[in-house]
Order: sequence, then structure tokens, then C-alpha cells
Amino acid sequence: MRDVREIANEIVAREGGYVNDPDDPGGATNHGVTIHTMRRLGLDLDRDGDVDAADVALLSREQAVGIFIQHYFNGPKINLLPQVLQASVFDMYVNAGGNAVRILQRLLLQMDQPVSLDGVIGPQTARAANKAYRSAPEHIADAYGIARRNYYLNLADKRRASRKYARTRAGGKGGWIRRAEEFISPKFHMTEAEFVERTAAWG
Repeated sequence: MRDVREIANEIVAREGGYVNDPDDPGGATNHGVTIHTMRRLGLDLDRDGDVDAADVALLSREQAVGIFIQHYFNGPKINLLPQVLQASVFDMYVNAGGNAVRILQRLLLQMDQPVSLDGVIGPQTARAANKAYRSAPEHIADAYGIARRNYYLNLADKRRASRKYARTRAGGKGGWIRRAEEFISPKFHMTEAEFVERTAAWG
């Protein structure tokens, strides 16, 4: 079983350092921790009475790892899911909050497991996920990863400003897609031709 801290360190490495992209609804972000999260947690690191971009820039890698473990793994109860899903759902929760769980819940509904689309891992979702894993132990992680990839693509379909996260300027797979495919078996990765065809309507 992989250690949650190891997974959290991988997420921080994947997220990168400080960025304040006006096209990112998350606002100023450092090691994947957004200014909204820091405000919610009251992390006034420079002790000037507010939480702003300067505080985000001061956030250390180790602080980010601790935030992710406490608030994005333990808090949402990702530990209740089958082990094969935990790293991917954890990574997606850092990236998309409760939508990470809703993606799983939609997948479970498609697998005829009764759950509510509430974005919360409660007893019902945990039971359904474990039952689905027992029925398809070799496929559920790939199915969730593919659902993640589809979520990103659909988001970029609807929001032009988000397309730069899904597709590079050269027309190849962007960070969002590569991130999702890290948790998908290579045989289910989109080929470059498939990706170009899928995103052709973006112009």
C-alpha cells in the first residue's frame, strides 16, 4: 500500500510552484494550494492581517503536503475508497474539489451502483465504490481516469479560457490531459491523432 504522504508529494511536484494566472478561477496558487483554500484556513503567513497573493507565495512545499493530506485526503475520507482509486481521486480532489467525487459517483451510477451525486464520500459511496471494485478490479481505476479526462475535455469545450490547460499551443495534449492519463493504463491513452480530432472544434 502506498503511503499517503508519498502520493501528496507527487501531487505537489505535479502542481509546480507559484502561479497567478488570470484565466485560472483558482487565483494565485502555490504547490497546488489556492488563495481561496488559504483564506478558508486563515493562513496569514506574513502576519499582516489578511491572506493575499503574498501569503500564497510564502507557502512551503511541506505546508502544501500537510494541507493536502489533512483537507484533501483525510477530510473527504478518500481512505474509504478502494486502494486502486485513492491516488487518482486524491489528485483530482486537489485539482477539482468535490467534482472529483461527483465524477466517481457518475461512474458508479453507470455501473448500476446506487449513489447520490453530492460530491461527498459517505457510507453509500464508499460501499458502492468497493462493490464496483470487486466486480471490476482490473478496470475501475482506468474507468475513473478516463472519466477524469472526459471531465477536462468537456470543461474546455464549454470554457475557451480553459483550453490552454487541456491543449498545448502546438496542438498536443496539455497538462490536464497528461495529468489524467498518468492514472490510465497506456493502452487507454488517446493517440495524438485521436486528441487532435477530439479538440478540432476548438479552432
